[in-house]
Amino acid sequence: MRINRTLTIPETELEFTAIRAGGPGGQHVNKVASAIQLFFDIRASSLPELYKERLLALSDRRITADGVVVIKAARHRSQEKNKEEARQRLRELIAAVTREPKKRKPTRPTKAARKKRMDAKTRTSRIKGLRKQVGSGD
Repeated sequence: MRINRTLTIPETELEFTAIRAGGPGGQHVNKVASAIQLFFDIRASSLPELYKERLLALSDRRITADGVVVIKAARHRSQEKNKEEARQRLRELIAAVTREPKKRKPTRPTKAARKKRMDAKTRTSRIKGLRKQVGSGD
């Protein structure tokens, strides 16, 4: 399976299981196992270590605590289309971690933003000052 120009995953690392799909579809859904579950073990894969670490660091519900990606595809009526959809979703998940995250450039608030913030603080201070009891401290 090709992820991008430089990265491919052998089909032997992907495990597919056919299961029955839920939802509408009548007798066809009840008889035919057309939904697909794709299993991909991150730790046992041939991915570079950097990508493995990034995948395992994701807080994605499709990644189990054991480091296995589980993708269920049941949108289509045919098993082959669901298999291709599961492959595509895995491809997108892995492609997302291959992109280098942008470095944050630290910025400072503008003069107008600082003035606006101080005005808001002053306004809040005046409102809270009005809540004080009158005359007991003089």
